[in-house]
Amino acid sequence: MSKSNALEGLYTYVEFGLVLTAFLPAMAASALIHRGDPTQRLPGRWVRRMGRTASRLTPLWKFEIEGERPADIDTRAYVVVANHESQADPFLLSFLPWDMRWVAKEELFKQPLTGWAMRFGGDIPIRRGEGESVRTMMAECKRALAAGISVMMFPEGTRSRDGSLLPFRDGAFTLAIEAGVPILPVALAGTREMRPKHSKWFGRAHACAKVLAPIPTQGLGGDDVGALRDGTRDAIVAALPDLRSRYGSLTG
Repeated sequence: MSKSNALEGLYTYVEFGLVLTAFLPAMAASALIHRGDPTQRLPGRWVRRMGRTASRLTPLWKFEIEGERPADIDTRAYVVVANHESQADPFLLSFLPWDMRWVAKEELFKQPLTGWAMRFGGDIPIRRGEGESVRTMMAECKRALAAGISVMMFPEGTRSRDGSLLPFRDGAFTLAIEAGVPILPVALAGTREMRPKHSKWFGRAHACAKVLAPIPTQGLGGDDVGALRDGTRDAIVAALPDLRSRYGSLTG
């Protein structure tokens, strides 16, 4: 690692911490004012503002959004799913031009600063493998969807070590069918180079989130979960080669 990259990485650590600290009071106030709101729309906007601000202030990351935003996404809820490449994914997804509540593993909510921001933003925790936690998460997601806000999930459940796409789990697709809302796939590329799994450092990279065509669930039932899951994964897999050819590490 060059001296300039090391300095930029150190700057990014400090900058992220300062931005998050600066935004926390507004996040806390918004969470208090809007407690009980099933959409958590306004608290969530503060979290996305924080993510966009922190991203724009680092010289290491550059983000793009491609694809068509669903015209009805402000009034109709979707279950949004994306491949999971990096801890930088949420920063990239904060640039998507619509409101969402996020599902994330409960351990992340216990972290200082970032965990507080997730709670203030109305994110939904889950303890994987624990039935009661899964049922609570699904109930809260359905409450949010019924109120008209989309829910964001990473169906791989975790990040792979080498960037390959892991099998998708059923939860997001069961939720979409039971709630009667479409799936909205989003393909991510370039974020792995920004923060590979288990890396303690930031990389210089250009990343993109591409919004793909919605997948309807009308008329589907429990027996269709597997086909919906696999069809969604296939759509993301098909989009990745082109994206990965155009986005990734930046020299310098």
